[in-house]
Amino acid sequence: MKETVLITGASRGIGLATAQRFAAKGHPVVLNYNKSRENAFAAARAINEAGGVAMAVQADVSDRAQVSAMFTAIESQLGGVDILVNNAAVARQSLFTDISPEEWRNTFAVNVDGMFHCSQLALPHMLRRHSGCIINLSSMWGQVGASCEVLYSATKAAVIGLTKALAQEVGPGGVRVNCVAPGVIDTDMNAHLRAEDLDTLKYDTPLMRLGSPEDVAGAICFLASEDAAFITGQILSPNGGYVI
Repeated sequence: MKETVLITGASRGIGLATAQRFAAKGHPVVLNYNKSRENAFAAARAINEAGGVAMAVQADVSDRAQVSAMFTAIESQLGGVDILVNNAAVARQSLFTDISPEEWRNTFAVNVDGMFHCSQLALPHMLRRHSGCIINLSSMWGQVGASCEVLYSATKAAVIGLTKALAQEVGPGGVRVNCVAPGVIDTDMNAHLRAEDLDTLKYDTPLMRLGSPEDVAGAICFLASEDAAFITGQILSPNGGYVI
Protein backbone atom coordinates (compact mmCIF):
# COMPACT_ATOMS: atom_id res chain seq x y z
CA MET A 1 0.00 0.00 0.00
CA LYS A 2 1.21 3.50 -0.78
CA GLU A 3 1.98 6.11 1.86
CA THR A 4 -0.88 7.38 4.00
CA VAL A 5 -1.64 11.07 3.50
CA LEU A 6 -3.28 13.41 6.01
CA ILE A 7 -4.66 16.66 4.60
CA THR A 8 -5.93 19.19 7.12
CA GLY A 9 -8.83 21.41 6.11
CA ALA A 10 -9.81 18.91 3.41
CA SER A 11 -13.57 19.36 3.23
CA ARG A 12 -13.39 21.82 0.32
CA GLY A 13 -11.15 23.93 -1.89
CA ILE A 14 -7.44 23.18 -2.06
CA GLY A 15 -7.61 20.52 0.65
CA LEU A 16 -10.35 18.57 -1.07
CA ALA A 17 -8.68 18.79 -4.49
CA THR A 18 -5.45 17.54 -2.90
CA ALA A 19 -7.17 14.60 -1.22
CA GLN A 20 -8.82 13.61 -4.49
CA ARG A 21 -5.53 13.81 -6.39
CA PHE A 22 -3.63 11.70 -3.86
CA ALA A 23 -6.46 9.16 -3.83
CA ALA A 24 -6.35 8.94 -7.63
CA LYS A 25 -2.67 8.05 -7.28
CA GLY A 26 -3.53 5.17 -4.96
CA HIS A 27 -2.72 6.75 -1.60
CA PRO A 28 -4.91 6.13 1.45
CA VAL A 29 -6.10 9.62 2.42
CA VAL A 30 -7.37 11.17 5.62
CA LEU A 31 -9.60 14.19 5.18
CA ASN A 32 -9.47 16.36 8.27
CA TYR A 33 -12.29 18.79 8.86
CA ASN A 34 -13.42 21.03 11.69
CA LYS A 35 -17.06 21.96 11.01
CA SER A 36 -17.89 20.77 7.48
CA ARG A 37 -18.66 17.18 8.43
CA GLU A 38 -21.10 16.52 5.58
CA ASN A 39 -18.66 17.65 2.88
CA ALA A 40 -15.76 15.67 4.32
CA PHE A 41 -17.72 12.44 4.74
CA ALA A 42 -19.24 12.75 1.27
CA ALA A 43 -15.77 13.17 -0.23
CA ALA A 44 -14.37 10.20 1.71
CA ARG A 45 -17.35 8.07 0.72
CA ALA A 46 -16.88 8.94 -2.96
CA ILE A 47 -13.21 7.95 -2.81
CA ASN A 48 -14.04 4.64 -1.13
CA GLU A 49 -16.81 3.88 -3.62
CA ALA A 50 -14.33 4.49 -6.44
CA GLY A 51 -12.03 1.82 -5.02
CA GLY A 52 -9.75 4.04 -2.96
CA VAL A 53 -9.14 4.22 0.77
CA ALA A 54 -10.27 7.31 2.67
CA MET A 55 -11.48 8.38 6.07
CA ALA A 56 -12.78 11.68 7.41
CA VAL A 57 -11.70 12.78 10.88
CA GLN A 58 -12.83 15.83 12.83
CA ALA A 59 -10.32 18.01 14.66
CA ASP A 60 -9.82 21.71 15.27
CA VAL A 61 -6.12 21.87 14.48
CA SER A 62 -5.63 24.74 16.93
CA ASP A 63 -6.55 22.36 19.79
CA ARG A 64 -3.73 19.98 20.76
CA ALA A 65 -6.06 17.46 22.41
CA GLN A 66 -8.24 17.21 19.30
CA VAL A 67 -5.22 16.81 17.05
CA SER A 68 -3.84 14.09 19.32
CA ALA A 69 -7.17 12.24 19.19
CA MET A 70 -7.16 12.54 15.39
CA PHE A 71 -3.72 10.94 15.13
CA THR A 72 -4.79 8.13 17.45
CA ALA A 73 -7.79 7.43 15.21
CA ILE A 74 -5.62 7.46 12.08
CA GLU A 75 -3.02 5.14 13.59
CA SER A 76 -5.68 2.65 14.66
CA GLN A 77 -7.06 2.35 11.12
CA LEU A 78 -4.26 3.21 8.70
CA GLY A 79 -1.04 3.28 10.72
CA GLY A 80 1.08 6.41 10.94
CA VAL A 81 0.93 9.44 8.68
CA ASP A 82 3.61 9.28 5.99
CA ILE A 83 2.72 12.50 4.14
CA LEU A 84 1.29 15.47 6.00
CA VAL A 85 -0.30 18.38 4.15
CA ASN A 86 -0.83 21.28 6.57
CA ASN A 87 -3.56 23.11 4.70
CA ALA A 88 -6.12 24.22 7.30
CA ALA A 89 -6.25 28.00 7.65
CA VAL A 90 -8.48 30.99 8.25
CA ALA A 91 -8.24 34.41 6.64
CA ARG A 92 -9.32 37.83 7.84
CA GLN A 93 -9.15 41.03 5.84
CA SER A 94 -9.14 44.29 7.79
CA LEU A 95 -7.10 47.35 8.63
CA PHE A 96 -4.27 46.57 11.01
CA THR A 97 -5.65 49.08 13.50
CA ASP A 98 -8.98 47.20 13.57
CA ILE A 99 -7.53 43.79 14.47
CA SER A 100 -8.47 42.73 17.98
CA PRO A 101 -6.02 40.82 20.20
CA GLU A 102 -8.45 37.88 20.11
CA GLU A 103 -8.52 37.83 16.30
CA TRP A 104 -4.71 37.98 16.23
CA ARG A 105 -4.33 35.05 18.63
CA ASN A 106 -7.08 32.94 17.05
CA THR A 107 -5.69 33.32 13.53
CA PHE A 108 -2.19 32.39 14.64
CA ALA A 109 -3.68 29.46 16.59
CA VAL A 110 -5.13 27.92 13.43
CA ASN A 111 -2.62 28.99 10.78
CA VAL A 112 0.60 28.44 12.74
CA ASP A 113 -0.12 26.50 15.94
CA GLY A 114 -2.12 23.99 13.87
CA MET A 115 0.96 23.22 11.81
CA PHE A 116 3.03 22.89 14.97
CA HIS A 117 0.61 20.39 16.53
CA CYS A 118 0.18 18.25 13.40
CA SER A 119 3.85 18.25 12.43
CA GLN A 120 5.06 17.43 15.92
CA LEU A 121 2.68 14.48 16.20
CA ALA A 122 3.43 13.20 12.69
CA LEU A 123 7.21 13.31 12.99
CA PRO A 124 7.90 10.38 15.38
CA HIS A 125 6.48 7.89 12.85
CA MET A 126 8.34 9.53 9.96
CA LEU A 127 11.65 9.64 11.82
CA ARG A 128 11.33 5.99 12.90
CA ARG A 129 10.91 5.06 9.24
CA HIS A 130 13.62 7.50 8.13
CA SER A 131 11.12 8.64 5.52
CA GLY A 132 8.32 11.15 5.28
CA CYS A 133 7.14 14.40 3.82
CA ILE A 134 5.54 17.51 5.28
CA ILE A 135 4.06 20.15 2.98
CA ASN A 136 2.94 23.42 4.54
CA LEU A 137 0.53 25.80 2.85
CA SER A 138 1.61 29.42 2.98
CA SER A 139 0.57 32.18 0.55
CA MET A 140 2.22 34.63 -1.80
CA TRP A 141 1.21 37.22 0.82
CA GLY A 142 3.52 35.42 3.22
CA GLN A 143 6.31 36.18 0.76
CA VAL A 144 5.55 39.82 0.01
CA GLY A 145 2.76 40.98 2.35
CA ALA A 146 -0.50 42.70 1.44
CA SER A 147 -2.31 45.81 2.60
CA CYS A 148 -5.31 45.02 4.82
CA GLU A 149 -3.92 41.47 5.11
CA VAL A 150 -1.29 42.10 7.80
CA LEU A 151 -2.56 39.36 10.11
CA TYR A 152 -2.91 36.74 7.38
CA SER A 153 0.43 37.75 5.85
CA ALA A 154 2.15 37.48 9.23
CA THR A 155 0.86 33.97 9.82
CA LYS A 156 1.83 32.84 6.34
CA ALA A 157 5.31 34.35 6.68
CA ALA A 158 5.67 32.36 9.89
CA VAL A 159 4.81 29.21 7.93
CA ILE A 160 7.72 29.89 5.58
CA GLY A 161 10.12 30.31 8.50
CA LEU A 162 8.83 27.14 10.13
CA THR A 163 9.29 25.22 6.87
CA LYS A 164 12.88 26.32 6.30
CA ALA A 165 14.03 25.68 9.86
CA LEU A 166 12.26 22.34 10.26
CA ALA A 167 13.62 21.12 6.93
CA GLN A 168 17.14 21.61 8.26
CA GLU A 169 16.35 19.92 11.54
CA VAL A 170 14.70 16.75 10.25
CA GLY A 171 16.50 16.37 6.93
CA PRO A 172 19.16 14.09 8.45
CA GLY A 173 16.27 11.90 9.64
CA GLY A 174 15.08 11.36 6.07
CA VAL A 175 12.09 13.72 6.28
CA ARG A 176 11.52 16.46 3.71
CA VAL A 177 9.65 19.67 4.54
CA ASN A 178 8.50 22.05 1.82
CA CYS A 179 6.07 24.90 1.38
CA VAL A 180 3.46 25.79 -1.25
CA ALA A 181 2.59 29.49 -1.41
CA PRO A 182 -0.45 29.92 -3.69
CA GLY A 183 -1.53 33.10 -5.40
CA VAL A 184 -5.16 34.12 -5.78
CA ILE A 185 -7.13 30.87 -5.97
CA ASP A 186 -10.80 30.53 -6.82
CA THR A 187 -11.98 29.10 -3.49
CA ASP A 188 -14.49 29.92 -0.76
CA MET A 189 -11.75 31.79 1.11
CA ASN A 190 -11.89 34.48 -1.58
CA ALA A 191 -15.65 34.39 -2.02
CA HIS A 192 -16.01 37.56 0.07
CA LEU A 193 -14.22 39.60 -2.59
CA ARG A 194 -16.31 41.65 -5.00
CA ALA A 195 -16.44 40.55 -8.63
CA GLU A 196 -14.61 43.69 -9.74
CA ASP A 197 -11.84 43.04 -7.20
CA LEU A 198 -11.43 39.48 -8.47
CA ASP A 199 -11.30 40.81 -12.02
CA THR A 200 -8.54 43.24 -11.02
CA LEU A 201 -6.55 40.44 -9.42
CA LYS A 202 -7.05 38.31 -12.53
CA TYR A 203 -5.86 41.01 -14.90
CA ASP A 204 -2.88 41.80 -12.65
CA THR A 205 -1.81 38.15 -13.00
CA PRO A 206 0.43 37.58 -16.05
CA LEU A 207 -1.38 34.35 -16.93
CA MET A 208 -4.65 36.36 -16.89
CA ARG A 209 -6.68 34.01 -14.71
CA LEU A 210 -7.25 33.01 -11.13
CA GLY A 211 -5.74 29.78 -9.95
CA SER A 212 -7.84 26.68 -9.33
CA PRO A 213 -7.62 24.31 -6.34
CA GLU A 214 -6.33 21.69 -8.78
CA ASP A 215 -3.42 23.98 -9.74
CA VAL A 216 -2.30 24.00 -6.12
CA ALA A 217 -3.02 20.30 -5.58
CA GLY A 218 -0.68 19.53 -8.46
CA ALA A 219 2.14 21.46 -6.80
CA ILE A 220 1.53 19.69 -3.50
CA CYS A 221 1.52 16.24 -5.05
CA PHE A 222 4.70 17.01 -6.97
CA LEU A 223 6.53 17.95 -3.76
CA ALA A 224 5.35 14.70 -2.17
CA SER A 225 6.49 12.58 -5.11
CA GLU A 226 9.75 10.82 -5.88
CA ASP A 227 10.35 13.46 -8.55
CA ALA A 228 10.98 15.87 -5.64
CA ALA A 229 13.12 13.48 -3.62
CA PHE A 230 16.04 15.96 -3.50
CA ILE A 231 13.90 19.01 -2.68
CA THR A 232 13.48 20.24 0.88
CA GLY A 233 13.14 23.60 2.62
CA GLN A 234 11.82 25.21 -0.55
CA ILE A 235 8.85 27.41 -1.47
CA LEU A 236 6.86 26.60 -4.60
CA SER A 237 4.47 29.41 -5.47
CA PRO A 238 1.74 28.63 -8.02
CA ASN A 239 0.58 32.22 -8.48
CA GLY A 240 0.32 32.72 -12.24
CA GLY A 241 3.23 35.14 -12.19
CA TYR A 242 1.59 37.61 -9.78
CA VAL A 243 4.69 37.44 -7.56
CA ILE A 244 7.99 36.77 -9.33
